[in-house]
Amino acid sequence: MLTKPRVPSRPLGTSIYAPGRRRRRRSPLLLIGLSVPVLLALIAGGVFLLPYIRSHAAAAVNPNCSLRVPKNPLTAQGLATPYQLSATDAAQGPCNEANAGQSAFVQAVIFDPTTNTLSAYEPLVIDKGTKPAIAPVVPQLPQGAIVGLWFGFNGTILHLKGDVNGGQCVNGVGDSDFGQFAYCNAPQFFQAVNAAIQANKIKVPAIGTANDAQVCPTTRSFALVDMDQSDNVQTQYLANGNGQTAQLSTANQGMLANATTIANPSDNALLSRFVNPALGCQSWQIPDLVNNGAMTATLATDELQAAANQAAPIALVPSGDEMVLVNNNASLAKVNAYRIGVNQQPAGTLNDANTTAYCTNLINVALPRLQLDTQTFQKQPSPDGGATANSLFTFLANRLNATLGANGLNCVGLLNIQNPVTLTTDGNGVVTNATITITGTGTGTGTGTGTGTGTGTGTGTGTGATAPNCNVNGTTVAGCMGTTTINGQTCTLAFANNTVTVTCPNAGNGGTGNGNGTGTGTGNGTGTGTGTGTGTGTPNALPFSNSGISSDAN
Repeated sequence: MLTKPRVPSRPLGTSIYAPGRRRRRRSPLLLIGLSVPVLLALIAGGVFLLPYIRSHAAAAVNPNCSLRVPKNPLTAQGLATPYQLSATDAAQGPCNEANAGQSAFVQAVIFDPTTNTLSAYEPLVIDKGTKPAIAPVVPQLPQGAIVGLWFGFNGTILHLKGDVNGGQCVNGVGDSDFGQFAYCNAPQFFQAVNAAIQANKIKVPAIGTANDAQVCPTTRSFALVDMDQSDNVQTQYLANGNGQTAQLSTANQGMLANATTIANPSDNALLSRFVNPALGCQSWQIPDLVNNGAMTATLATDELQAAANQAAPIALVPSGDEMVLVNNNASLAKVNAYRIGVNQQPAGTLNDANTTAYCTNLINVALPRLQLDTQTFQKQPSPDGGATANSLFTFLANRLNATLGANGLNCVGLLNIQNPVTLTTDGNGVVTNATITITGTGTGTGTGTGTGTGTGTGTGTGTGATAPNCNVNGTTVAGCMGTTTINGQTCTLAFANNTVTVTCPNAGNGGTGNGNGTGTGTGNGTGTGTGTGTGTGTPNALPFSNSGISSDAN
């Protein structure tokens, strides 16, 4: 997510998992893509909730909505059937797709295993009981097509209902939803595409070098990620004055001349529409079947490109991301349920998703990169049209300040530091300037002899062997990650710490394995060193078929 209003801060030393430490964060960049006159009108009307100026006068908008998945959502007809949005609890008020604070979005990517090509499609979301402003395009799917679906939400918690079993949909674990994110058939999609990539049948574009002489960022770059990485999608819809919606295409824009555009703020949209163009970089784009084959970026291709190109340190969803917490506590199962839906390596233990290490990388990477690109980003407009910041630089600074803060990942508490991003705001709470403070620290692990805190054991991430392919009854599972059929039942495979974990319903316990790795860690000081270690991996069942996730057929 991009940046969201904060609740009052708490003492820095308290745990990031303390009950009630933060409520769901909602982005002020809810209307990215709106026409300027409409945007200005909405700003004037007080639609945006600024992070530093809060008003309790306006009527509360129901932040929790449900989305009905149509029948057979992975087929051409299912893709063209509108998803229906409604309130999860009607007592909290209605949910309306045209309300920017409640909008839900769906993005599909289609893999043709015959031609080894990818294409995008954006299924439409409408209010329950209404009709689209323009009927959706029915895509022509190739024989044997494999479809993945990803969801984004501008509210707090989106719950999937309807044909979630037919779509193999996941929006959390047990009764704990992710919140603003969900997916259908994603592990199966990535398994097939990764196999094609490994067989050199699909060429992933290189990310290239930016105009600041640094490597272009990806969705797994600590120069880009925030407190909720790899969430939400680039999908946009058209909305008319009656609140009806239509797919965004050149043809539909011509038929709905006065329609506005609603969109889903995300790291993906920020990267492909703002940061990359400013840096002279290019996201991987594929043909959009909704818009007559026009090229578009997607969450899936962003993650595939990041997996192929991102050098260490690599940002993967940490355990402190509120979307993977269960009752404000860290959950390995939920971390991995989320990661496998965005093509990320599952964590073997919670320490493999350590938030303190994540924060350290943010400090070491995000601060100097943003400082380096200050002048470049100052020349670019803010993605929110000036609602919370007056340039791309101040927007990113505001976002980073919030991510590091007590109501973000609480890096200030975990690292026992002051927030290194200081914001200057005008009388309306709009960020007009920012100061980035970079403290000169050495790196120390093992037996570093620096004068700081460089002594001790390394806290880096061990890197073992690359993921192998698994052969199960003659079926190859690329990277040993995904699903396959064993003795007539669907089983999930995951690979982490040199351990292949096979989880089957009602089956016995999976095996264990040993893995060797090397790691490097960082600390305050002037010393340098390296640490080595060995570990034993144990299987962690991922409850992707948990009926409490999203199998609500009502």
